[in-house]
Amino acid sequence: MTWFEERARLEGTVAVITGGAGGLGESIAADLVANGVRIAVIDIDPTAVEALRKSLSDGGFEAIVHHGDARDPDTLAALFTAVDNQWGRLDTLVNIVGGTFRTPFVESKPKGWDALLRTNLLHVFHACSLAVPRMQAGGRGGSIINITTIEAHRAAPGFAVYSAAKAAVEQFARTLSVELAPDRIRVNNIAPDFVPTPSLEKLARSGETPAMATPTGARIAIPMGRVGHVTDVSNSVVFLASGLSEYITGTTLHPDGGTLASSGWFNWPDHGWANYAPHSVMNHVNAD
Repeated sequence: MTWFEERARLEGTVAVITGGAGGLGESIAADLVANGVRIAVIDIDPTAVEALRKSLSDGGFEAIVHHGDARDPDTLAALFTAVDNQWGRLDTLVNIVGGTFRTPFVESKPKGWDALLRTNLLHVFHACSLAVPRMQAGGRGGSIINITTIEAHRAAPGFAVYSAAKAAVEQFARTLSVELAPDRIRVNNIAPDFVPTPSLEKLARSGETPAMATPTGARIAIPMGRVGHVTDVSNSVVFLASGLSEYITGTTLHPDGGTLASSGWFNWPDHGWANYAPHSVMNHVNAD
């Protein structure tokens, strides 16, 4: 047994992953099973579900993969029941499901607010309400990991309700972590910034490609000079699921290349770090 395996203690544990078949979820699922974790996944994308199911089967991994909407409490409960029946234990919950659309708040409607809250906040409540009693009954502790966003920590014009929902997830996690600490159940968040995924590719096709998606944009906006990789997030999940983080709860990891730390400072070409646009950029804007 390697040092990591001995400290991580992931072999033979069980994880439920909501939204785990594509994008970030696919990488998270792959990294967990690579460390001996048995996973149960639910995802709304049928193509991604079939691809993940085949990949896990071909790799000889023990897994449950359901096609369904994690925002539906009954559908989510059915996944947890399947876990009970097959493995009789639960050690980790990873909440990935999320999504948004851009609109000024004053142009948004209650129907849109409800959709954003269901997608980014309420399913977390449902999943935790199902996971926590199972972890408590197991008596082994556990780890709950929520994928949030940097937008939970800064203003997000055009995404007001989305950022509010993600901030609510983080505050919910802090409070839940204290309630569950005596049971050795840890609750933490992971807040990435720009990580190209199929969902962001849809934004790109609609003309909403973030400037930081370009090499120059990434060098300006992200201190480490590149966009995120899905493995930057899945690495954090493996850490928080493992025994390496057994004394960490109620906190947030930021695999964002330093964008939260920079908080408005940009690395302008031929100018360096500044929290304002240099004259060369302003001259170009004024010329337009």
